[in-house]
Amino acid sequence: MSRPLRICFVAYRGNMRCGGQGVYLWFLARELARLGHRVDVLVGPPYPDPMPFARGVERLPNDEFWAKWFVGDPARMLPPERPAGVLSPLRFYELAASRIGFFPEPFVFSVRAFRAMAARLRAGERYDLVHDVQCLGWGLLAIRALGLPVVTTVHHPLTVDRRASFRRDRSLSDAVGTVEFHPVGMQGFVARHLDRVLTSSSASAREIERDFGVAPERLRMVGNGLDTELYSPDPSVARAPREMLCVGRAADPNKGVDRAVGALAHLPDDVRLTLVDDDHPGHPARRQALALGVADRLDVVGRLPVEELVARYRRAALVIVPSRYEGFGLPAVEAMGCATPVVATTAGALPEVIRTGGGGVLAPSDDARGLARAAATLLEREELRRALGERGRAGVTAAYGWPCIAARTVEAYREIARGLPASTTTSASSGERAAAASSP
Repeated sequence: MSRPLRICFVAYRGNMRCGGQGVYLWFLARELARLGHRVDVLVGPPYPDPMPFARGVERLPNDEFWAKWFVGDPARMLPPERPAGVLSPLRFYELAASRIGFFPEPFVFSVRAFRAMAARLRAGERYDLVHDVQCLGWGLLAIRALGLPVVTTVHHPLTVDRRASFRRDRSLSDAVGTVEFHPVGMQGFVARHLDRVLTSSSASAREIERDFGVAPERLRMVGNGLDTELYSPDPSVARAPREMLCVGRAADPNKGVDRAVGALAHLPDDVRLTLVDDDHPGHPARRQALALGVADRLDVVGRLPVEELVARYRRAALVIVPSRYEGFGLPAVEAMGCATPVVATTAGALPEVIRTGGGGVLAPSDDARGLARAAATLLEREELRRALGERGRAGVTAAYGWPCIAARTVEAYREIARGLPASTTTSASSGERAAAASSP
C-alpha cells in the first residue's frame, strides 16, 4: 500500500462564496484528508471557512487594491494605518497595477506563496507536491524550481472569459480594459511548464490544449466534485410543477441567461422562471422580461445561502442551464444531485455532464425556442421528470461525488510525486498514459 502524500495547496482566493475555486479547495482538501493524506494550505483573501481537517492553513496577506478600484473607491486603496507601507516593492506594484486597471492578484499571490514555501523548506518542512487552484502566477515556476512538483487545476482557460468580455465590450476603452484584466499570457506560459494540469471535463481539456498550448500528455481530466450529502433530494419537499430554476449571472454572456428569459416567453402563461443572481435596479433579465411581456413570471432572488439554494433545487420542476459555454456546468450537477431534471444546451462540457449524470435533456445552444421546446416536453410529463431525476441522482453520485474526484486526483498526483510509485490506472486515455511515460 502506498504511503500517504504530503500536499500543499496554494489558492489566491479561498472563500466558498467568492467563486467555485473556494468550493473546490475546501471540499477536495477535506476529502484528501479523509483518505489519510496530509494537507496544508497557503491561501489569500477572502479566506476560507475553517478547515479543521487540514494540518495547517496559512493566510497570506493581500490589500485587495483591485477590488477597491473596481467598486469606485480609490480613496480606500491606501491603508489608514502605516500608509507608507505600500512602498514595499510588491505592494506598490499591486497598488499601481490595480490603479490603472490591471488585475495583479494572481501574480502577486504566487510570489507570496513562493516566499512562504521557501521559508517552510528552510525550516525543514517537506512536501511531495504543490497543488495550485487556478492561480497560474509566475511564482509557481519559482516553487517548481525549488524541486517540488507542481500541479494546477484549471476548470477552463481564462481565454474563455476574455472572449466573453470582448463580446459585451462597447468601446475601444472597454476592449483595452478586457486585455488589461485577463493575464492570459502569464497563465498560458505557466500552465505549459507545470507538471500536470488537472481539469473537470474533456471539453475543457480541449480548450486548455488549444488556447494555452498545454501538451496533451500533461493534461488529466479528473472531473469536478459535488457534496452529494448536501445536494440531495428531500421527498418531503413538494415540487412546483410549473417552476423553472436558472442559476447564473446575467452579466456573464457565457451563462446565456437571456436565452432562458427568451424561452420563458415561448412557454405557457402559468410557467415561471426563478433566477438566482445578484439583483439590482436595471437588471438585464428584468429589462428583457419587461420587453417580452413576461416580467410578472420572472423572479430574481439574489445570491442565496447554500441551504436555501438546495431548497430551490428541490422545489423546482426542472433546472434550465442555457449556457453558451461551460467548462463543467456545476448548476446542472447540483440539480441532478437533488434529483431535479435538467434542460441544458449543447455548449461546452454540458453534453458530457448530462450524458454522464443521465438526468437531463439537451437543446441547441443559443436557441431560446429550442430551450422552450425541451422544457415544455418535461413540464408536461411528470413521470419523465421523476425518472430523469432518479437517474441523475444516481449518476452524479457515482461520477462526481467528492470521494471519486479525490481518488482520481490522487492517481494524477502519484504519476509525478517524486520517489512514489506511479498508479497503474489513471483517468487519462491509454494513449495519454503512454505519452506521459515517455515525457520528461
